[in-house]
Amino acid sequence: MPDLDISIGGRNFTVSCQPGEEHFLRGAANMLDAEAAPLVAQMGRLPESRMLLMAGLMLADKTAAVEDENRQLKLKLAEIESRPQPEREKLEVAVVPPGLREALAEIAARAEAMAASVEDRLQ
Repeated sequence: MPDLDISIGGRNFTVSCQPGEEHFLRGAANMLDAEAAPLVAQMGRLPESRMLLMAGLMLADKTAAVEDENRQLKLKLAEIESRPQPEREKLEVAVVPPGLREALAEIAARAEAMAASVEDRLQ
């Protein structure tokens, strides 16, 4: 088991953890130290057990608030997901009949021929 040196509230500790868990332990220690630092700054030197207790309680309070928010969001999501789905709009798309392009091209060619014929007569 690896041993890590961590610092919480200005005090150093050596803690063991499972191999590969070192970064989790460091992260947890950093969180605890972030809570302990203001306590030490406000109250001065506290007994180690009291500093760790207070910092732990502050972290527990933050965790409880996040868990409560998470629970509320899950309830809201469940309520949204349980709503009946609105009916999908039906969209009708006109289908171009087969041969329409060729018929339009033929009409255009005839119109151009008629226009050319009229122009020839006028000249």
